[in-house]
Amino acid sequence: MSTDTACIALQASPEERPSVPAWFAEVVLIAQYLTQQGVLEALAHQVRLVRERFGQYEVIDFLVLLFGYAISGERTLQDFFTRLAPFAMPFMALFGRSELPHRSSLSRFLAAVDPSCLEAFRTQFEKSFGQGWSQASIGGVWDRQGHRHVVFDVDATRQPARQRALPKGEELPAARRRLDQVCAPGYLGRKRGEVVRSRTTILQMHSRQWVGTYSGAGNGDSREELRSACRAIHTYLDTYDLPHAMGLVRLDGQYGDAAVMAQVDKTGLPVVVRGRASHLLNHPPIQEVLERPPASVMTLADSGRVYDLFDGGWLWLEDGLRCRVVIARRAAPASPQTVTAGANE
Repeated sequence: MSTDTACIALQASPEERPSVPAWFAEVVLIAQYLTQQGVLEALAHQVRLVRERFGQYEVIDFLVLLFGYAISGERTLQDFFTRLAPFAMPFMALFGRSELPHRSSLSRFLAAVDPSCLEAFRTQFEKSFGQGWSQASIGGVWDRQGHRHVVFDVDATRQPARQRALPKGEELPAARRRLDQVCAPGYLGRKRGEVVRSRTTILQMHSRQWVGTYSGAGNGDSREELRSACRAIHTYLDTYDLPHAMGLVRLDGQYGDAAVMAQVDKTGLPVVVRGRASHLLNHPPIQEVLERPPASVMTLADSGRVYDLFDGGWLWLEDGLRCRVVIARRAAPASPQTVTAGANE
């Protein structure tokens, strides 16, 4: 009786053979698409940055890096550069470039970007709103009268950045923080001495298209960011030959007051706000409505919470703005049980 034993041959080599990143195929497809659409050529010739020393690189080289980083989904730029290093030349060749900028060169470029360069890039970005989409495919919602509305969610957030304690001493140089250029002290309802960066994003709710993003150090300038957001929404609607009155802006958070509503109303865009003006509940017409049974009852599918909806009708606000008020009310959560510890005798 003989037994055949399969042999497994193992070979080892000191030569490194890194695997191709999983996201590289997506980079190939997007690079070819951007080339065919003329986006890369427009970015190379219309986005400029004036610097005293630019070296051998152009603006397009750094934009290509940022495109690749966004596509890769790597957690940090350092991880992206480490994964990309063995395939630097093929990566840049996809975009018609030859040299991969160093990480330090990218940092200096981002630090030197001025508002005119950023606005030129935003202009090119806004020209791509209509690529791959049509007036029908971008979606919308229809009211009871059959009118179509395209909803845009404008969300303003503030994110803290915690800072570690820096060593101090006469023999040490003066300490510097890298976040000082992008963050500033801001209010977050806390007592911690943290710095803050604000950000405003615009999302088309039906097609999930990002229409724009704006940011600033500290509490930022939310009203100016909102003004820029309305201009971007106008550009989006003009791209599809839609009237501005068809765009519906949804606001909440720090945008939930009458002054902001009046600012958006002057642009010709309808607005829906999750308001923070609790004093409106003291109006006599609102109090009368709250004493009646709710007009509708809504149950959230994810949490199971039940809300009573009341139609407060139309009210005139302080800034001469007429708006319709809808109140959502839910039962107060049950008070947590208290545990009393007694002493044993």
